[in-house]
Amino acid sequence: MPTIIKENYLKALLFLNQQSDAITITQLGEVMGVSKPTVNDMVKKLKSAGWVEHEKYQPIHLTKEGQMKAALVVRKHRLSEMFLCEIMGFGWEEVHEIAEQLEHIRSEQFFDRMDELLGFPKVDPHGSPIPDRNGHLEHPHYPLLSQIMLGKVVVKGLAESSTSFLKFLNNKNIRLGTILTITGKEDFDGSMVVHYNEHQQETLSASVTERLLVEVVNGAS
Repeated sequence: MPTIIKENYLKALLFLNQQSDAITITQLGEVMGVSKPTVNDMVKKLKSAGWVEHEKYQPIHLTKEGQMKAALVVRKHRLSEMFLCEIMGFGWEEVHEIAEQLEHIRSEQFFDRMDELLGFPKVDPHGSPIPDRNGHLEHPHYPLLSQIMLGKVVVKGLAESSTSFLKFLNNKNIRLGTILTITGKEDFDGSMVVHYNEHQQETLSASVTERLLVEVVNGAS
């Protein structure tokens, strides 16, 4: 259990680090859902292990070793999600909690074999990049659908992947790889009219378009 908790903290620090270089005890506590004293105690343990750098009242920084360890936990999680979807037939809205358990399996060989079985995927079912076995994590930069005015785009990822949002996308038949043709955008509320899957048309609210990562095709603007 202690190792699992430490790995969860490292993973949280890695995600927070993608948003800001200055991670505070308060921010980490909010993500982990625990008190400041609890966070302080764990940060001391992570520092003792050589995974973070931290001084009192200063931001928390992952060390190079800490970044690699965190990325390998993320690798296990995202490979597990792919395995659950591609091999076991789970929906993309069902896999997160199960992967949270599988990511703490110790065997690297197990996940290397899983990677091979899946054909060495680059992204998970939600479009998030999968770190390689050395902990290298690429961060492709795709614009949000809300940033595009008109034209054709392909859905490449999600800015957030809550169960409710994934179920919404299921109901709208929108997946990774879905090609959307933007035919109109409302200035007042940012809603967007899109055509896809040959004959389907939807008006997507700004709360949806601000969560879809896309790649522009055919000169969209």
